[in-house]
Order: sequence, then C-alpha cells, then structure tokens
Amino acid sequence: MNAYPIEITFPDISAHASGSAGVPYVHTFDSGIDGPHVMINALTHGNEVCGAIVVDELLRAKLRPRRGKLTLAFANVDAYARFDADKPDTSRFVDQDFNRVWTAHTLDDASADSSELRRARAMRPVIDTVDLLLDLHSMHEKSKPLIVAGPLDKGIELSAKLGTPETVICDEGHPEGRRMRDYEGFGDPSSRKNALLIECGQHWEASAVTVARDVTARFLVLSGVVAREDVPGAWIQASPKEMLVVRVTAPVVAKSMDFRFAGDYTGLEVFPKAGSVIGWNNGDPVKTPYDDCMLVMPSLRQLRPGVTVVRLGEIERRIQST
Repeated sequence: MNAYPIEITFPDISAHASGSAGVPYVHTFDSGIDGPHVMINALTHGNEVCGAIVVDELLRAKLRPRRGKLTLAFANVDAYARFDADKPDTSRFVDQDFNRVWTAHTLDDASADSSELRRARAMRPVIDTVDLLLDLHSMHEKSKPLIVAGPLDKGIELSAKLGTPETVICDEGHPEGRRMRDYEGFGDPSSRKNALLIECGQHWEASAVTVARDVTARFLVLSGVVAREDVPGAWIQASPKEMLVVRVTAPVVAKSMDFRFAGDYTGLEVFPKAGSVIGWNNGDPVKTPYDDCMLVMPSLRQLRPGVTVVRLGEIERRIQST
C-alpha cells in the first residue's frame, strides 16, 4: 500500500505518443538557429510523475526554442501505463531499472533484452545528440528536493548556475549500472556536454511539481534555448540563500533482505559524530565513517541483495546565492 497520499493528477500522455523525432513520446523541435540541443526528460521511472506533468504542460503550451534544439521526452511509458495506486512502487519499471542501463556496452549487448533496454535503445540516437540534459525524478520518501550532479566539477558548476535546489549531491552512481545523467559525454570531464538529475520531492506530493516546474524553467532559460518570458512567470520560485555541496563517499548496499535502519530516516539527516550506528546490514552494524555524515536518499522500498539502500555523504562546501 502507498504510505503517502497522492496529491497530484497523473496526466494522460497518449496525445504525445506519435513523437516528432522518430521515437514515440519523444518530441524534438529545431529552431534552425545555431545553439545547444537541450533535453527535458520525464518518467525515467514510471511512478515519478512530477516530470511528466511538466513535460505534458510544455508540449500542450507548444513551447518552441528560439535557438538550438529542444527535446521533450517521456522515457519509461510502459511502466507509467502500469501504475496502480494500491501498489505504486511496482510501476517504477517493467523488467529492470531504466536508469541503470546507460553504457555503450550494455546497450550494444545483443544478448540482453528487456522492456527498458528496448526503450533505451530507441531513445539512444536522440540522446547521443543532446548537449544539456535535465532528468526529472522524485523520491520514495518525503525528503527535501536535491540535485544529483554526478562526480565531476562541471556538474557542480551547472548546479550553482541553476541556483536550486539547495542540496547538491556529487556521486559516482550505483553499483547496479550507469544512469542516463552519466551516459557518454555527460560523464566525460573532457566533453562540453552536461547533465543534471533533480529529485523534486516525494513522488505524490504537490510540491514536487512546483520544484519540477521551477528547475525546468531555470534550466531552459539558462541554456539559452528560450527567453525568460517564454516560460510561465509563476514557475520560477525564490532561490535558497546558499547551496550545500555534498560528496557521496560510499553507498551502503544490502547484503541480503536482512537490512534495517536505526531510525525513520527520510534523507539529508546529518550525524555529528563518526561511528554513529545508522542501521544493520545482515546483522552487522552500519556506522558513519566521519563527523557530520549526511544520509542521502535512504529507502528500503526496493530492498533486495545488491541494492543501494542509502548513500553516505560528506559536506564539501557551501555556495552563496548571488
């Protein structure tokens, strides 16, 4: 059963099925003027609806780029179609996590097949041409929104220019596989391509939609593909006074189904002292490795051996709002 009330309406995205880029549910618009190719992506996971609301709204508003190209996409539409309010987490994916398949080796492996791999392979030719990617997500638990900037300085720099949310998470990803935001040039320090993943809030809360609209409007204006007056005026919210950059130092991966936390953690909790016990993994205590350790996106909803149940973060620096 769902632990949180569903405060939002799931959009009917069937009107966008045909696409305009040769790929269903993927729409690319070319201004004909030189500029970056910017992509706003929703539904990397089928139960993360805030991004779908925003992309649906932009398509219905007929937003078009003034320069460069703009792609508006719904990713795992098959998973989205399976949503059941009584079992909301089962529509995260169909066969495997869509956000763990993004390496050339995985996508080129002809012996591997799944609903998610087929969809990723269909979208890949478009994504290969994208310069700036904004991937809109939400979280299992009711936690404050955050930016997943990846491990590189260019991700931190883009986060600072975006200006919100206030917590910037720098990490290498997950042991299970690579995310879209780390795919090819996005994860290459020598490439000018860049990507951000935004965790906008808990899946079903209305405030997650507010965050998704805010970061999308900022990202589009920052990229230069649209002007400030092209996006709805109410979308852009006040900026935080400062942004906190947190470096993930280690994932905590479940050894078995026997994992439990020491408290009702939802994310961004900070433990002042090293050695604090935050949980037990197959009977072994899990302790914080340093002072002021932050818990990043703890959740047991997808618990199984090999799954990351929480990541440990070290506060690296603060960025003052300009």
